[in-house]
Amino acid sequence: MELKIRLIHNDETVVVEKGTKLIQLAKKFQEDFKGVIVLAIVDGKLKEINGRLKKDCAIEFLDTTNKDGYRTYQRSLTLLFIKATRDVYKSYGNEEIDIRVHFTINRGLYFEFLNTKDKPINQGIINLIEERMKRLTALDLKIKKTTETTSKAIRIFEEQGMYDKVRLLNFRSVSNTNIYELDGYYDYYYGYMVPTTGCLDSFELNLYNEGVMLQYADRTNPHEVAAFNPDKKLFETQNETAKWANLMGVTTIGELNELIARGEINDLMLVAEALMEKKIAMIADQIISDIDKKKFVFIAGPSSSGKTTFAHRLAVQLKAQGMKPKTISVDNYFVNRDDTPLDENGDYNFETIDAIDIKSFNQDMLKLLSGEEVDIPVFNFVTGLREYKNNFIRLDSKGVLVVEGIHGLNNKLSYELPEESKFKIYISALTQLNLDYHNRIPSTDGRLLRRIVRDYQYRGATAKKTISMWPSVRRGEEIYIFPYQEEADVMFNSALIYEFAVLKQYADPLLYSIDKNCKEYIEAKRLIKFLDYILGVTSEHIPGNSLLREFVGGSCFRS
Repeated sequence: MELKIRLIHNDETVVVEKGTKLIQLAKKFQEDFKGVIVLAIVDGKLKEINGRLKKDCAIEFLDTTNKDGYRTYQRSLTLLFIKATRDVYKSYGNEEIDIRVHFTINRGLYFEFLNTKDKPINQGIINLIEERMKRLTALDLKIKKTTETTSKAIRIFEEQGMYDKVRLLNFRSVSNTNIYELDGYYDYYYGYMVPTTGCLDSFELNLYNEGVMLQYADRTNPHEVAAFNPDKKLFETQNETAKWANLMGVTTIGELNELIARGEINDLMLVAEALMEKKIAMIADQIISDIDKKKFVFIAGPSSSGKTTFAHRLAVQLKAQGMKPKTISVDNYFVNRDDTPLDENGDYNFETIDAIDIKSFNQDMLKLLSGEEVDIPVFNFVTGLREYKNNFIRLDSKGVLVVEGIHGLNNKLSYELPEESKFKIYISALTQLNLDYHNRIPSTDGRLLRRIVRDYQYRGATAKKTISMWPSVRRGEEIYIFPYQEEADVMFNSALIYEFAVLKQYADPLLYSIDKNCKEYIEAKRLIKFLDYILGVTSEHIPGNSLLREFVGGSCFRS
């Protein structure tokens, strides 16, 4: 029986035999794509390409330049790396090696090795692991998916000593679980995988700190490994956060769920909030130690990092030590709407620094530095005009201006101010939890969930609208924020270890409201599936000054 298949990428209709594998069709059109084809959208549903075609349909192939394809590539590389590492250590008689993925740094995944016995990680072992990975890719081995009952999957992982996965699956409400197998090694992964190891053609390993960095390609250049140049300050911040998680005994969603089930979530909230307050107090101490020079504190970070609440909490800590801080937002210096630059689509580009009246901003900051009184404007987002409403401020000997805005670390914003007068803080929600030891949770997912909840609470935006805007927001971050993060004097992680359990209650109904026929549903479904792993808790015990209150509501700083 013949099937008619409409290909989205070239608007061509082809005829194939019923039962043809998606991967066979993908290979015929691979040359039309920059990256390796690893997934497909079949009649609006995301699919792995090992499946067979059973009816007429429309297909959109996704390669590794696509965000979903790229996630699949990263996830599958993790499986390949863990399999190769276990093979190498098994050759030394060690079958108990414990490998944990932690976080991403500059197109690299950082792994920690435990139970290495008398063979601690070194360059020689890394070389052997990389050679084994290349051997497995050259063999083009199939990554097989089998569906087992969840109870059987739990037994399989108990037998393999993977108790992190047992903890996770113990709280799954679904009856079946997908397990992936590569050359006799079984593992569990949240999300789709590439069909064969031959798809994983771009990677290298580097010894870094006390672990290994698995370096991979960039989406824009999918066949060339990105340069190994990890941001040191970002790494230190991520590593410190991981130690916090270890301190609290909650490093995975499975461990978080167990704690919630025991009724201990309120204690975790208090400890997490206390650790964050201690960090803010330490930053205030650094500023005050050089207060004769540091008159401007610039706070920058990507969307939904909690910049506004952080600025207020920092101001409170400064006041507690006798300072007289003032807080302002760079957004109040937006150029008038009609003067806003346009992007490539002809839409207003509010992300670019050229959307800010830099000249007026610097004039006002210089006046404040010289002790003059300045009327700080307020931008009216309804009229699109900058307004002056007698909001006069002055900085005396104990005064410090806390300035919040995405361009705060870019010297172009404050080019006329003496460098010694600035204290720069980079803030981002850097997720410290993993699903289990082999499945990391991207920090961008945490920020997206925060924004979905906040945009609905305070801006009347649907989850569909927020998801549709997110790629544009991310592009802006890559251009205007991330290149300057290492310029910061201090980095601050605003992610709270318990927040997914709270956000779940708010985000779930918003995500379920997205129509299954719209293009945003694929992303919504992915987030729904992720939240399904987590036990939910209410927000009633969250302190009023918590960063999370900026998103779920009830902040003591919001007028």
